[in-house]
Amino acid sequence: MSQWQIVYTEQAARDLRGIHDYIAFTLLEPEIARKQTRRILDAVATLDEMPLRCPLYEKEPWRGKGLRVLPVDRYLAFYLPMEPRNTVAVIRVMYGGRNLEEQLKQTDLNV
Repeated sequence: MSQWQIVYTEQAARDLRGIHDYIAFTLLEPEIARKQTRRILDAVATLDEMPLRCPLYEKEPWRGKGLRVLPVDRYLAFYLPMEPRNTVAVIRVMYGGRNLEEQLKQTDLNV
């Protein structure tokens, strides 16, 4: 089985920093922030094998573009498997309680 390369878009990297910073500096829980960020990164790293195992995001137009979602605790990692290149592009990482459609509207899926 071939390994897939995992890449993060700039937006996904900003999302992860925002999650970390909110927990560390707003909630004043730096250790929890570090552990939560690590859990997200570790879960996303498992997409290097069988990235198609996670479901397609159910709403259009994202479903039609092949956007998939990996739940991690209360967070969701949105990603696009790009089969010709054996690459998984992590597009966004968001708290599941947010208005996901509104956040995705502001996301560029052209990777």
